[in-house]
Amino acid sequence: MEASNINGARKTSRSTHAHAILGPELCARLSETRVLLVGAGGIGCELLKNIVLTGFGHITLLDLDTIDLSNLNRQFLFKKKDIKHSKAMVAAQTASAFNPNVNIRPIHANIKEPQFDIEWFSGFDIVLNALDNLDARRHVNKMCMAAGVPLVESGTAGYLGQVQPLLKDRTECFDCVPKPTPTTFPVCTIRSTPSQPIHCIVWAKSYLLPQLFGEDEDGTNELDEAEKQGENVEEIAALRREALAYKAVRSALRSAQTTEDVAQRVFKKVFHSDILNLLSMSDMWRSRATPTPLDFHAIQEGRFVIQRPSNSSANTGNGPVIRSQPANGHTNGNVPSPSSSSSSLNGVSGLKDQRALSLHDTLDLFISSTNRLAKRLREGEDTISFDKDDDDTLDFVTAAANLRSAAYYIDRKTRWEVKEMAGNIIPAIATTNAIISGLIVLQALHLLRKSYTQLRNVHVQFKPTNPLSTSTMCPPNPKCGVCRDTYTKVLCDPARVTLGEIVDGVLGGEVREVSVYEDKRILSDPDWDDNLERTLESLNVGRGMFLTIVDEEEEWGTIVVALSVLPPNHPSDGPAYILPSPLPSPPRLEKRPPTPPPAPSRKRSAPDDEIAEVEPLAKRVKTSTNGTTTLPVIASPSKRRRLEEDGLLMLSSKDDKIDDDVIEID
Repeated sequence: MEASNINGARKTSRSTHAHAILGPELCARLSETRVLLVGAGGIGCELLKNIVLTGFGHITLLDLDTIDLSNLNRQFLFKKKDIKHSKAMVAAQTASAFNPNVNIRPIHANIKEPQFDIEWFSGFDIVLNALDNLDARRHVNKMCMAAGVPLVESGTAGYLGQVQPLLKDRTECFDCVPKPTPTTFPVCTIRSTPSQPIHCIVWAKSYLLPQLFGEDEDGTNELDEAEKQGENVEEIAALRREALAYKAVRSALRSAQTTEDVAQRVFKKVFHSDILNLLSMSDMWRSRATPTPLDFHAIQEGRFVIQRPSNSSANTGNGPVIRSQPANGHTNGNVPSPSSSSSSLNGVSGLKDQRALSLHDTLDLFISSTNRLAKRLREGEDTISFDKDDDDTLDFVTAAANLRSAAYYIDRKTRWEVKEMAGNIIPAIATTNAIISGLIVLQALHLLRKSYTQLRNVHVQFKPTNPLSTSTMCPPNPKCGVCRDTYTKVLCDPARVTLGEIVDGVLGGEVREVSVYEDKRILSDPDWDDNLERTLESLNVGRGMFLTIVDEEEEWGTIVVALSVLPPNHPSDGPAYILPSPLPSPPRLEKRPPTPPPAPSRKRSAPDDEIAEVEPLAKRVKTSTNGTTTLPVIASPSKRRRLEEDGLLMLSSKDDKIDDDVIEID
């Protein structure tokens, strides 16, 4: 490759076009730019390729998922040999070959883990979101608003997509416009470690059913090629064993001479052996509860109890266990359901779509549906694909999804719910991902140039005459509960610092009536300050979390305190916390004018009105028959009763006598 030296900077033909389009100044800055890319899925793979080829010098790629077979049709950085490996690790390794001058640091983790705090986010010049999870997107948005780091948000749904550049105090943030909970489920949300029922449903529909009853995908040649290229021999051997195991199961399902219980063989392969293989990958379970391998015979005999670590973030299963109650309230099928397992074996005639299945019933449905599908293959069908109107495939997906849910402690769904959810999945379109990833880079370049007037919201539409539409950036929503707050940072030792010390320090010793929250938990308010003397650690508050200080008198804006750890060189006997300098200065809120009373209506009451509201007349001083004045009645009986409940006694006149144990207040 030809190379030349221009102004002391090495310029190769690889960057010639970038220099011509972007200019030498921006190109030089790109090589020093630190960018965080969150997500290595459909958009993430395309986006990583783009920023590597554009010349972003320092890229941190973070993703918690592992590669699944269904990813390979659009996530081109992965191959079949990479299945079950970390997306971030494989994507970084593949993309590094595109531009050797770029440094890519992959991280296989959850972006919401506490080590990725405001200090960590502040180390980047720009953040690019390629997530398909609403909760994670809101978390990254809040971290970027707190750290003051520019963010480019994006998303796709089939042929639709959008790109939104976000910058605190200049544009609206992701939460300025409330987001409805999505009713459709992008394929990318299906993870190798499921956390929601939909993940298990799509796994059963899009992976397990095609793997067993769909087209046979032989990856032997690809594995042979990988072995010749010097890939890890042990990993290749493991992939060969897994491929052979599935191939043997597929053959057994299609063979008329099979004498063994083929459904039991499928069950043991998928819900026992495969889960044991996942458990051997200890890094996957650092912050997750480990799944439970299912026992075929124990479930059939009604003695299988799902065990889960009492702490959901435990990384082993050796701690205390709790019993997981199944969907129907019975312990894993010990109590027989009205619809017996024998009715399930004969098809779906005895299955009520709305009935929650016990684990025992679910296993019976899995056996029945597997045998029915195997019979269809033996009678001549080449392949079987999912159809929500096909009872056999719907039963199989329902049973397989609920068995997987049981292993991962996820709520199980009825057959009717599975049918509804499985039919509402949006296909991922590779072309849409490619378009969106290119638009992300364009908006990122505007942010790095600080060409804020050039920023645009861009939408990809399913309109041939106008496939792209743009709109100018909207200012922040003044009522937004995320970007309109005042953010600050406190370095502390949660084991030594108290909640009261943090609050008093951030407020500068000023006495205010405030409430303190951590996410949705209330930690303190003016009428309940018991927690102010407790340490943050005792309140389960620590690194990566936020304390929200709200002024109850609504005179000052909300202060959000991001918690980080003390620096490594901080002396052990030093202060337990380091306050920001200067202290945060929230804006003074405008006093809301009192609501004026409604003007009296000039409309006359209709003749048939039952109630006529009239203003009470002013009370006149009563005059006795002898012409002397008396005091007016100053309290109704109900008011007297309320005052007496509060310990007060109201006298009707100045001549009323009071007992000795009553204190008279003038």
